[in-house]
Amino acid sequence: MKTLTWISLVGSLAITGVASVVPAAQAAEPDTTRLTVVQAVPGQTLDVDLDGRAISADSATGDVVGPFEVTAGRHDVTFSDGTGEVVVRTSVELTSGAAQDLVVHLPAQIDGAPLATLYTTPTTPIGVDKARVLIAHTASVAPADVRLDGSVVFTNIANGEFATADVAQGDHVAELLPSGLTSRPILGPLDVSLAPATATMVYAVGDTGSDSMQAITHTISLSPNGTTPPAAIEAGSAGLAAGIHVTPFTSDGDAAAAGTPEAGWRVLGGAAVVTLLGMVFVELGRTRRRIRVDASS
Repeated sequence: MKTLTWISLVGSLAITGVASVVPAAQAAEPDTTRLTVVQAVPGQTLDVDLDGRAISADSATGDVVGPFEVTAGRHDVTFSDGTGEVVVRTSVELTSGAAQDLVVHLPAQIDGAPLATLYTTPTTPIGVDKARVLIAHTASVAPADVRLDGSVVFTNIANGEFATADVAQGDHVAELLPSGLTSRPILGPLDVSLAPATATMVYAVGDTGSDSMQAITHTISLSPNGTTPPAAIEAGSAGLAAGIHVTPFTSDGDAAAAGTPEAGWRVLGGAAVVTLLGMVFVELGRTRRRIRVDASS
């Protein structure tokens, strides 16, 4: 079994477990976007230009650059290597008032050319005692199923897909299994602890063939709204069914009755995630290990 590790330049989100947190109020002003750039190409150092202006030099794998306050609308972004050769050139449409991550990463195929994908952080207020996770597959890894607190919530999820979830704060159990299997997990079972009123973005990085699997993360705080999200998978573009109710999971790991409004996983815009929480955790064997995401003040 290969070792998976955390990378975070906004803070440390590792087995020792302290995450840097950007205040929720740092959402972009109207007519601007709060843009963060994530360098998720293993083994490369990249320079980043926005509309012809350098915003980062020598960004290594795992660097989280920004956030930058950028006028909403279309912008050109270029990622170049140390020789000046363009690795990725892309145009992005930034949303007014949003917080968005532009991630440069590997494609699904091994040895394919890197690409850039824009992700929008869900910054809406969150229910009391909940935490939010956005997990995106930006690695060259085969599809897999994800089981959370005993329930399979995503199947056959692949490169380029992502998912978000509002979950109960505290402890959860996650396993990553070969697609279609119900035993012998690739990863886990793992215990995870999330702080309330935070959103953590997790990006899978690398490929198993080169032993470069990692996860890049950064975290912001959210405002509570006093409500509880539904326990439903809503939309799916990768063969995932709409409106499937899953067994919610609680902070003590006990499954509630199906349909209880405890945790809602939502597949968004061409998205689920391939390694999902398998990339969120450090794998040092098959025994359970605790990873804690704490919000710093």
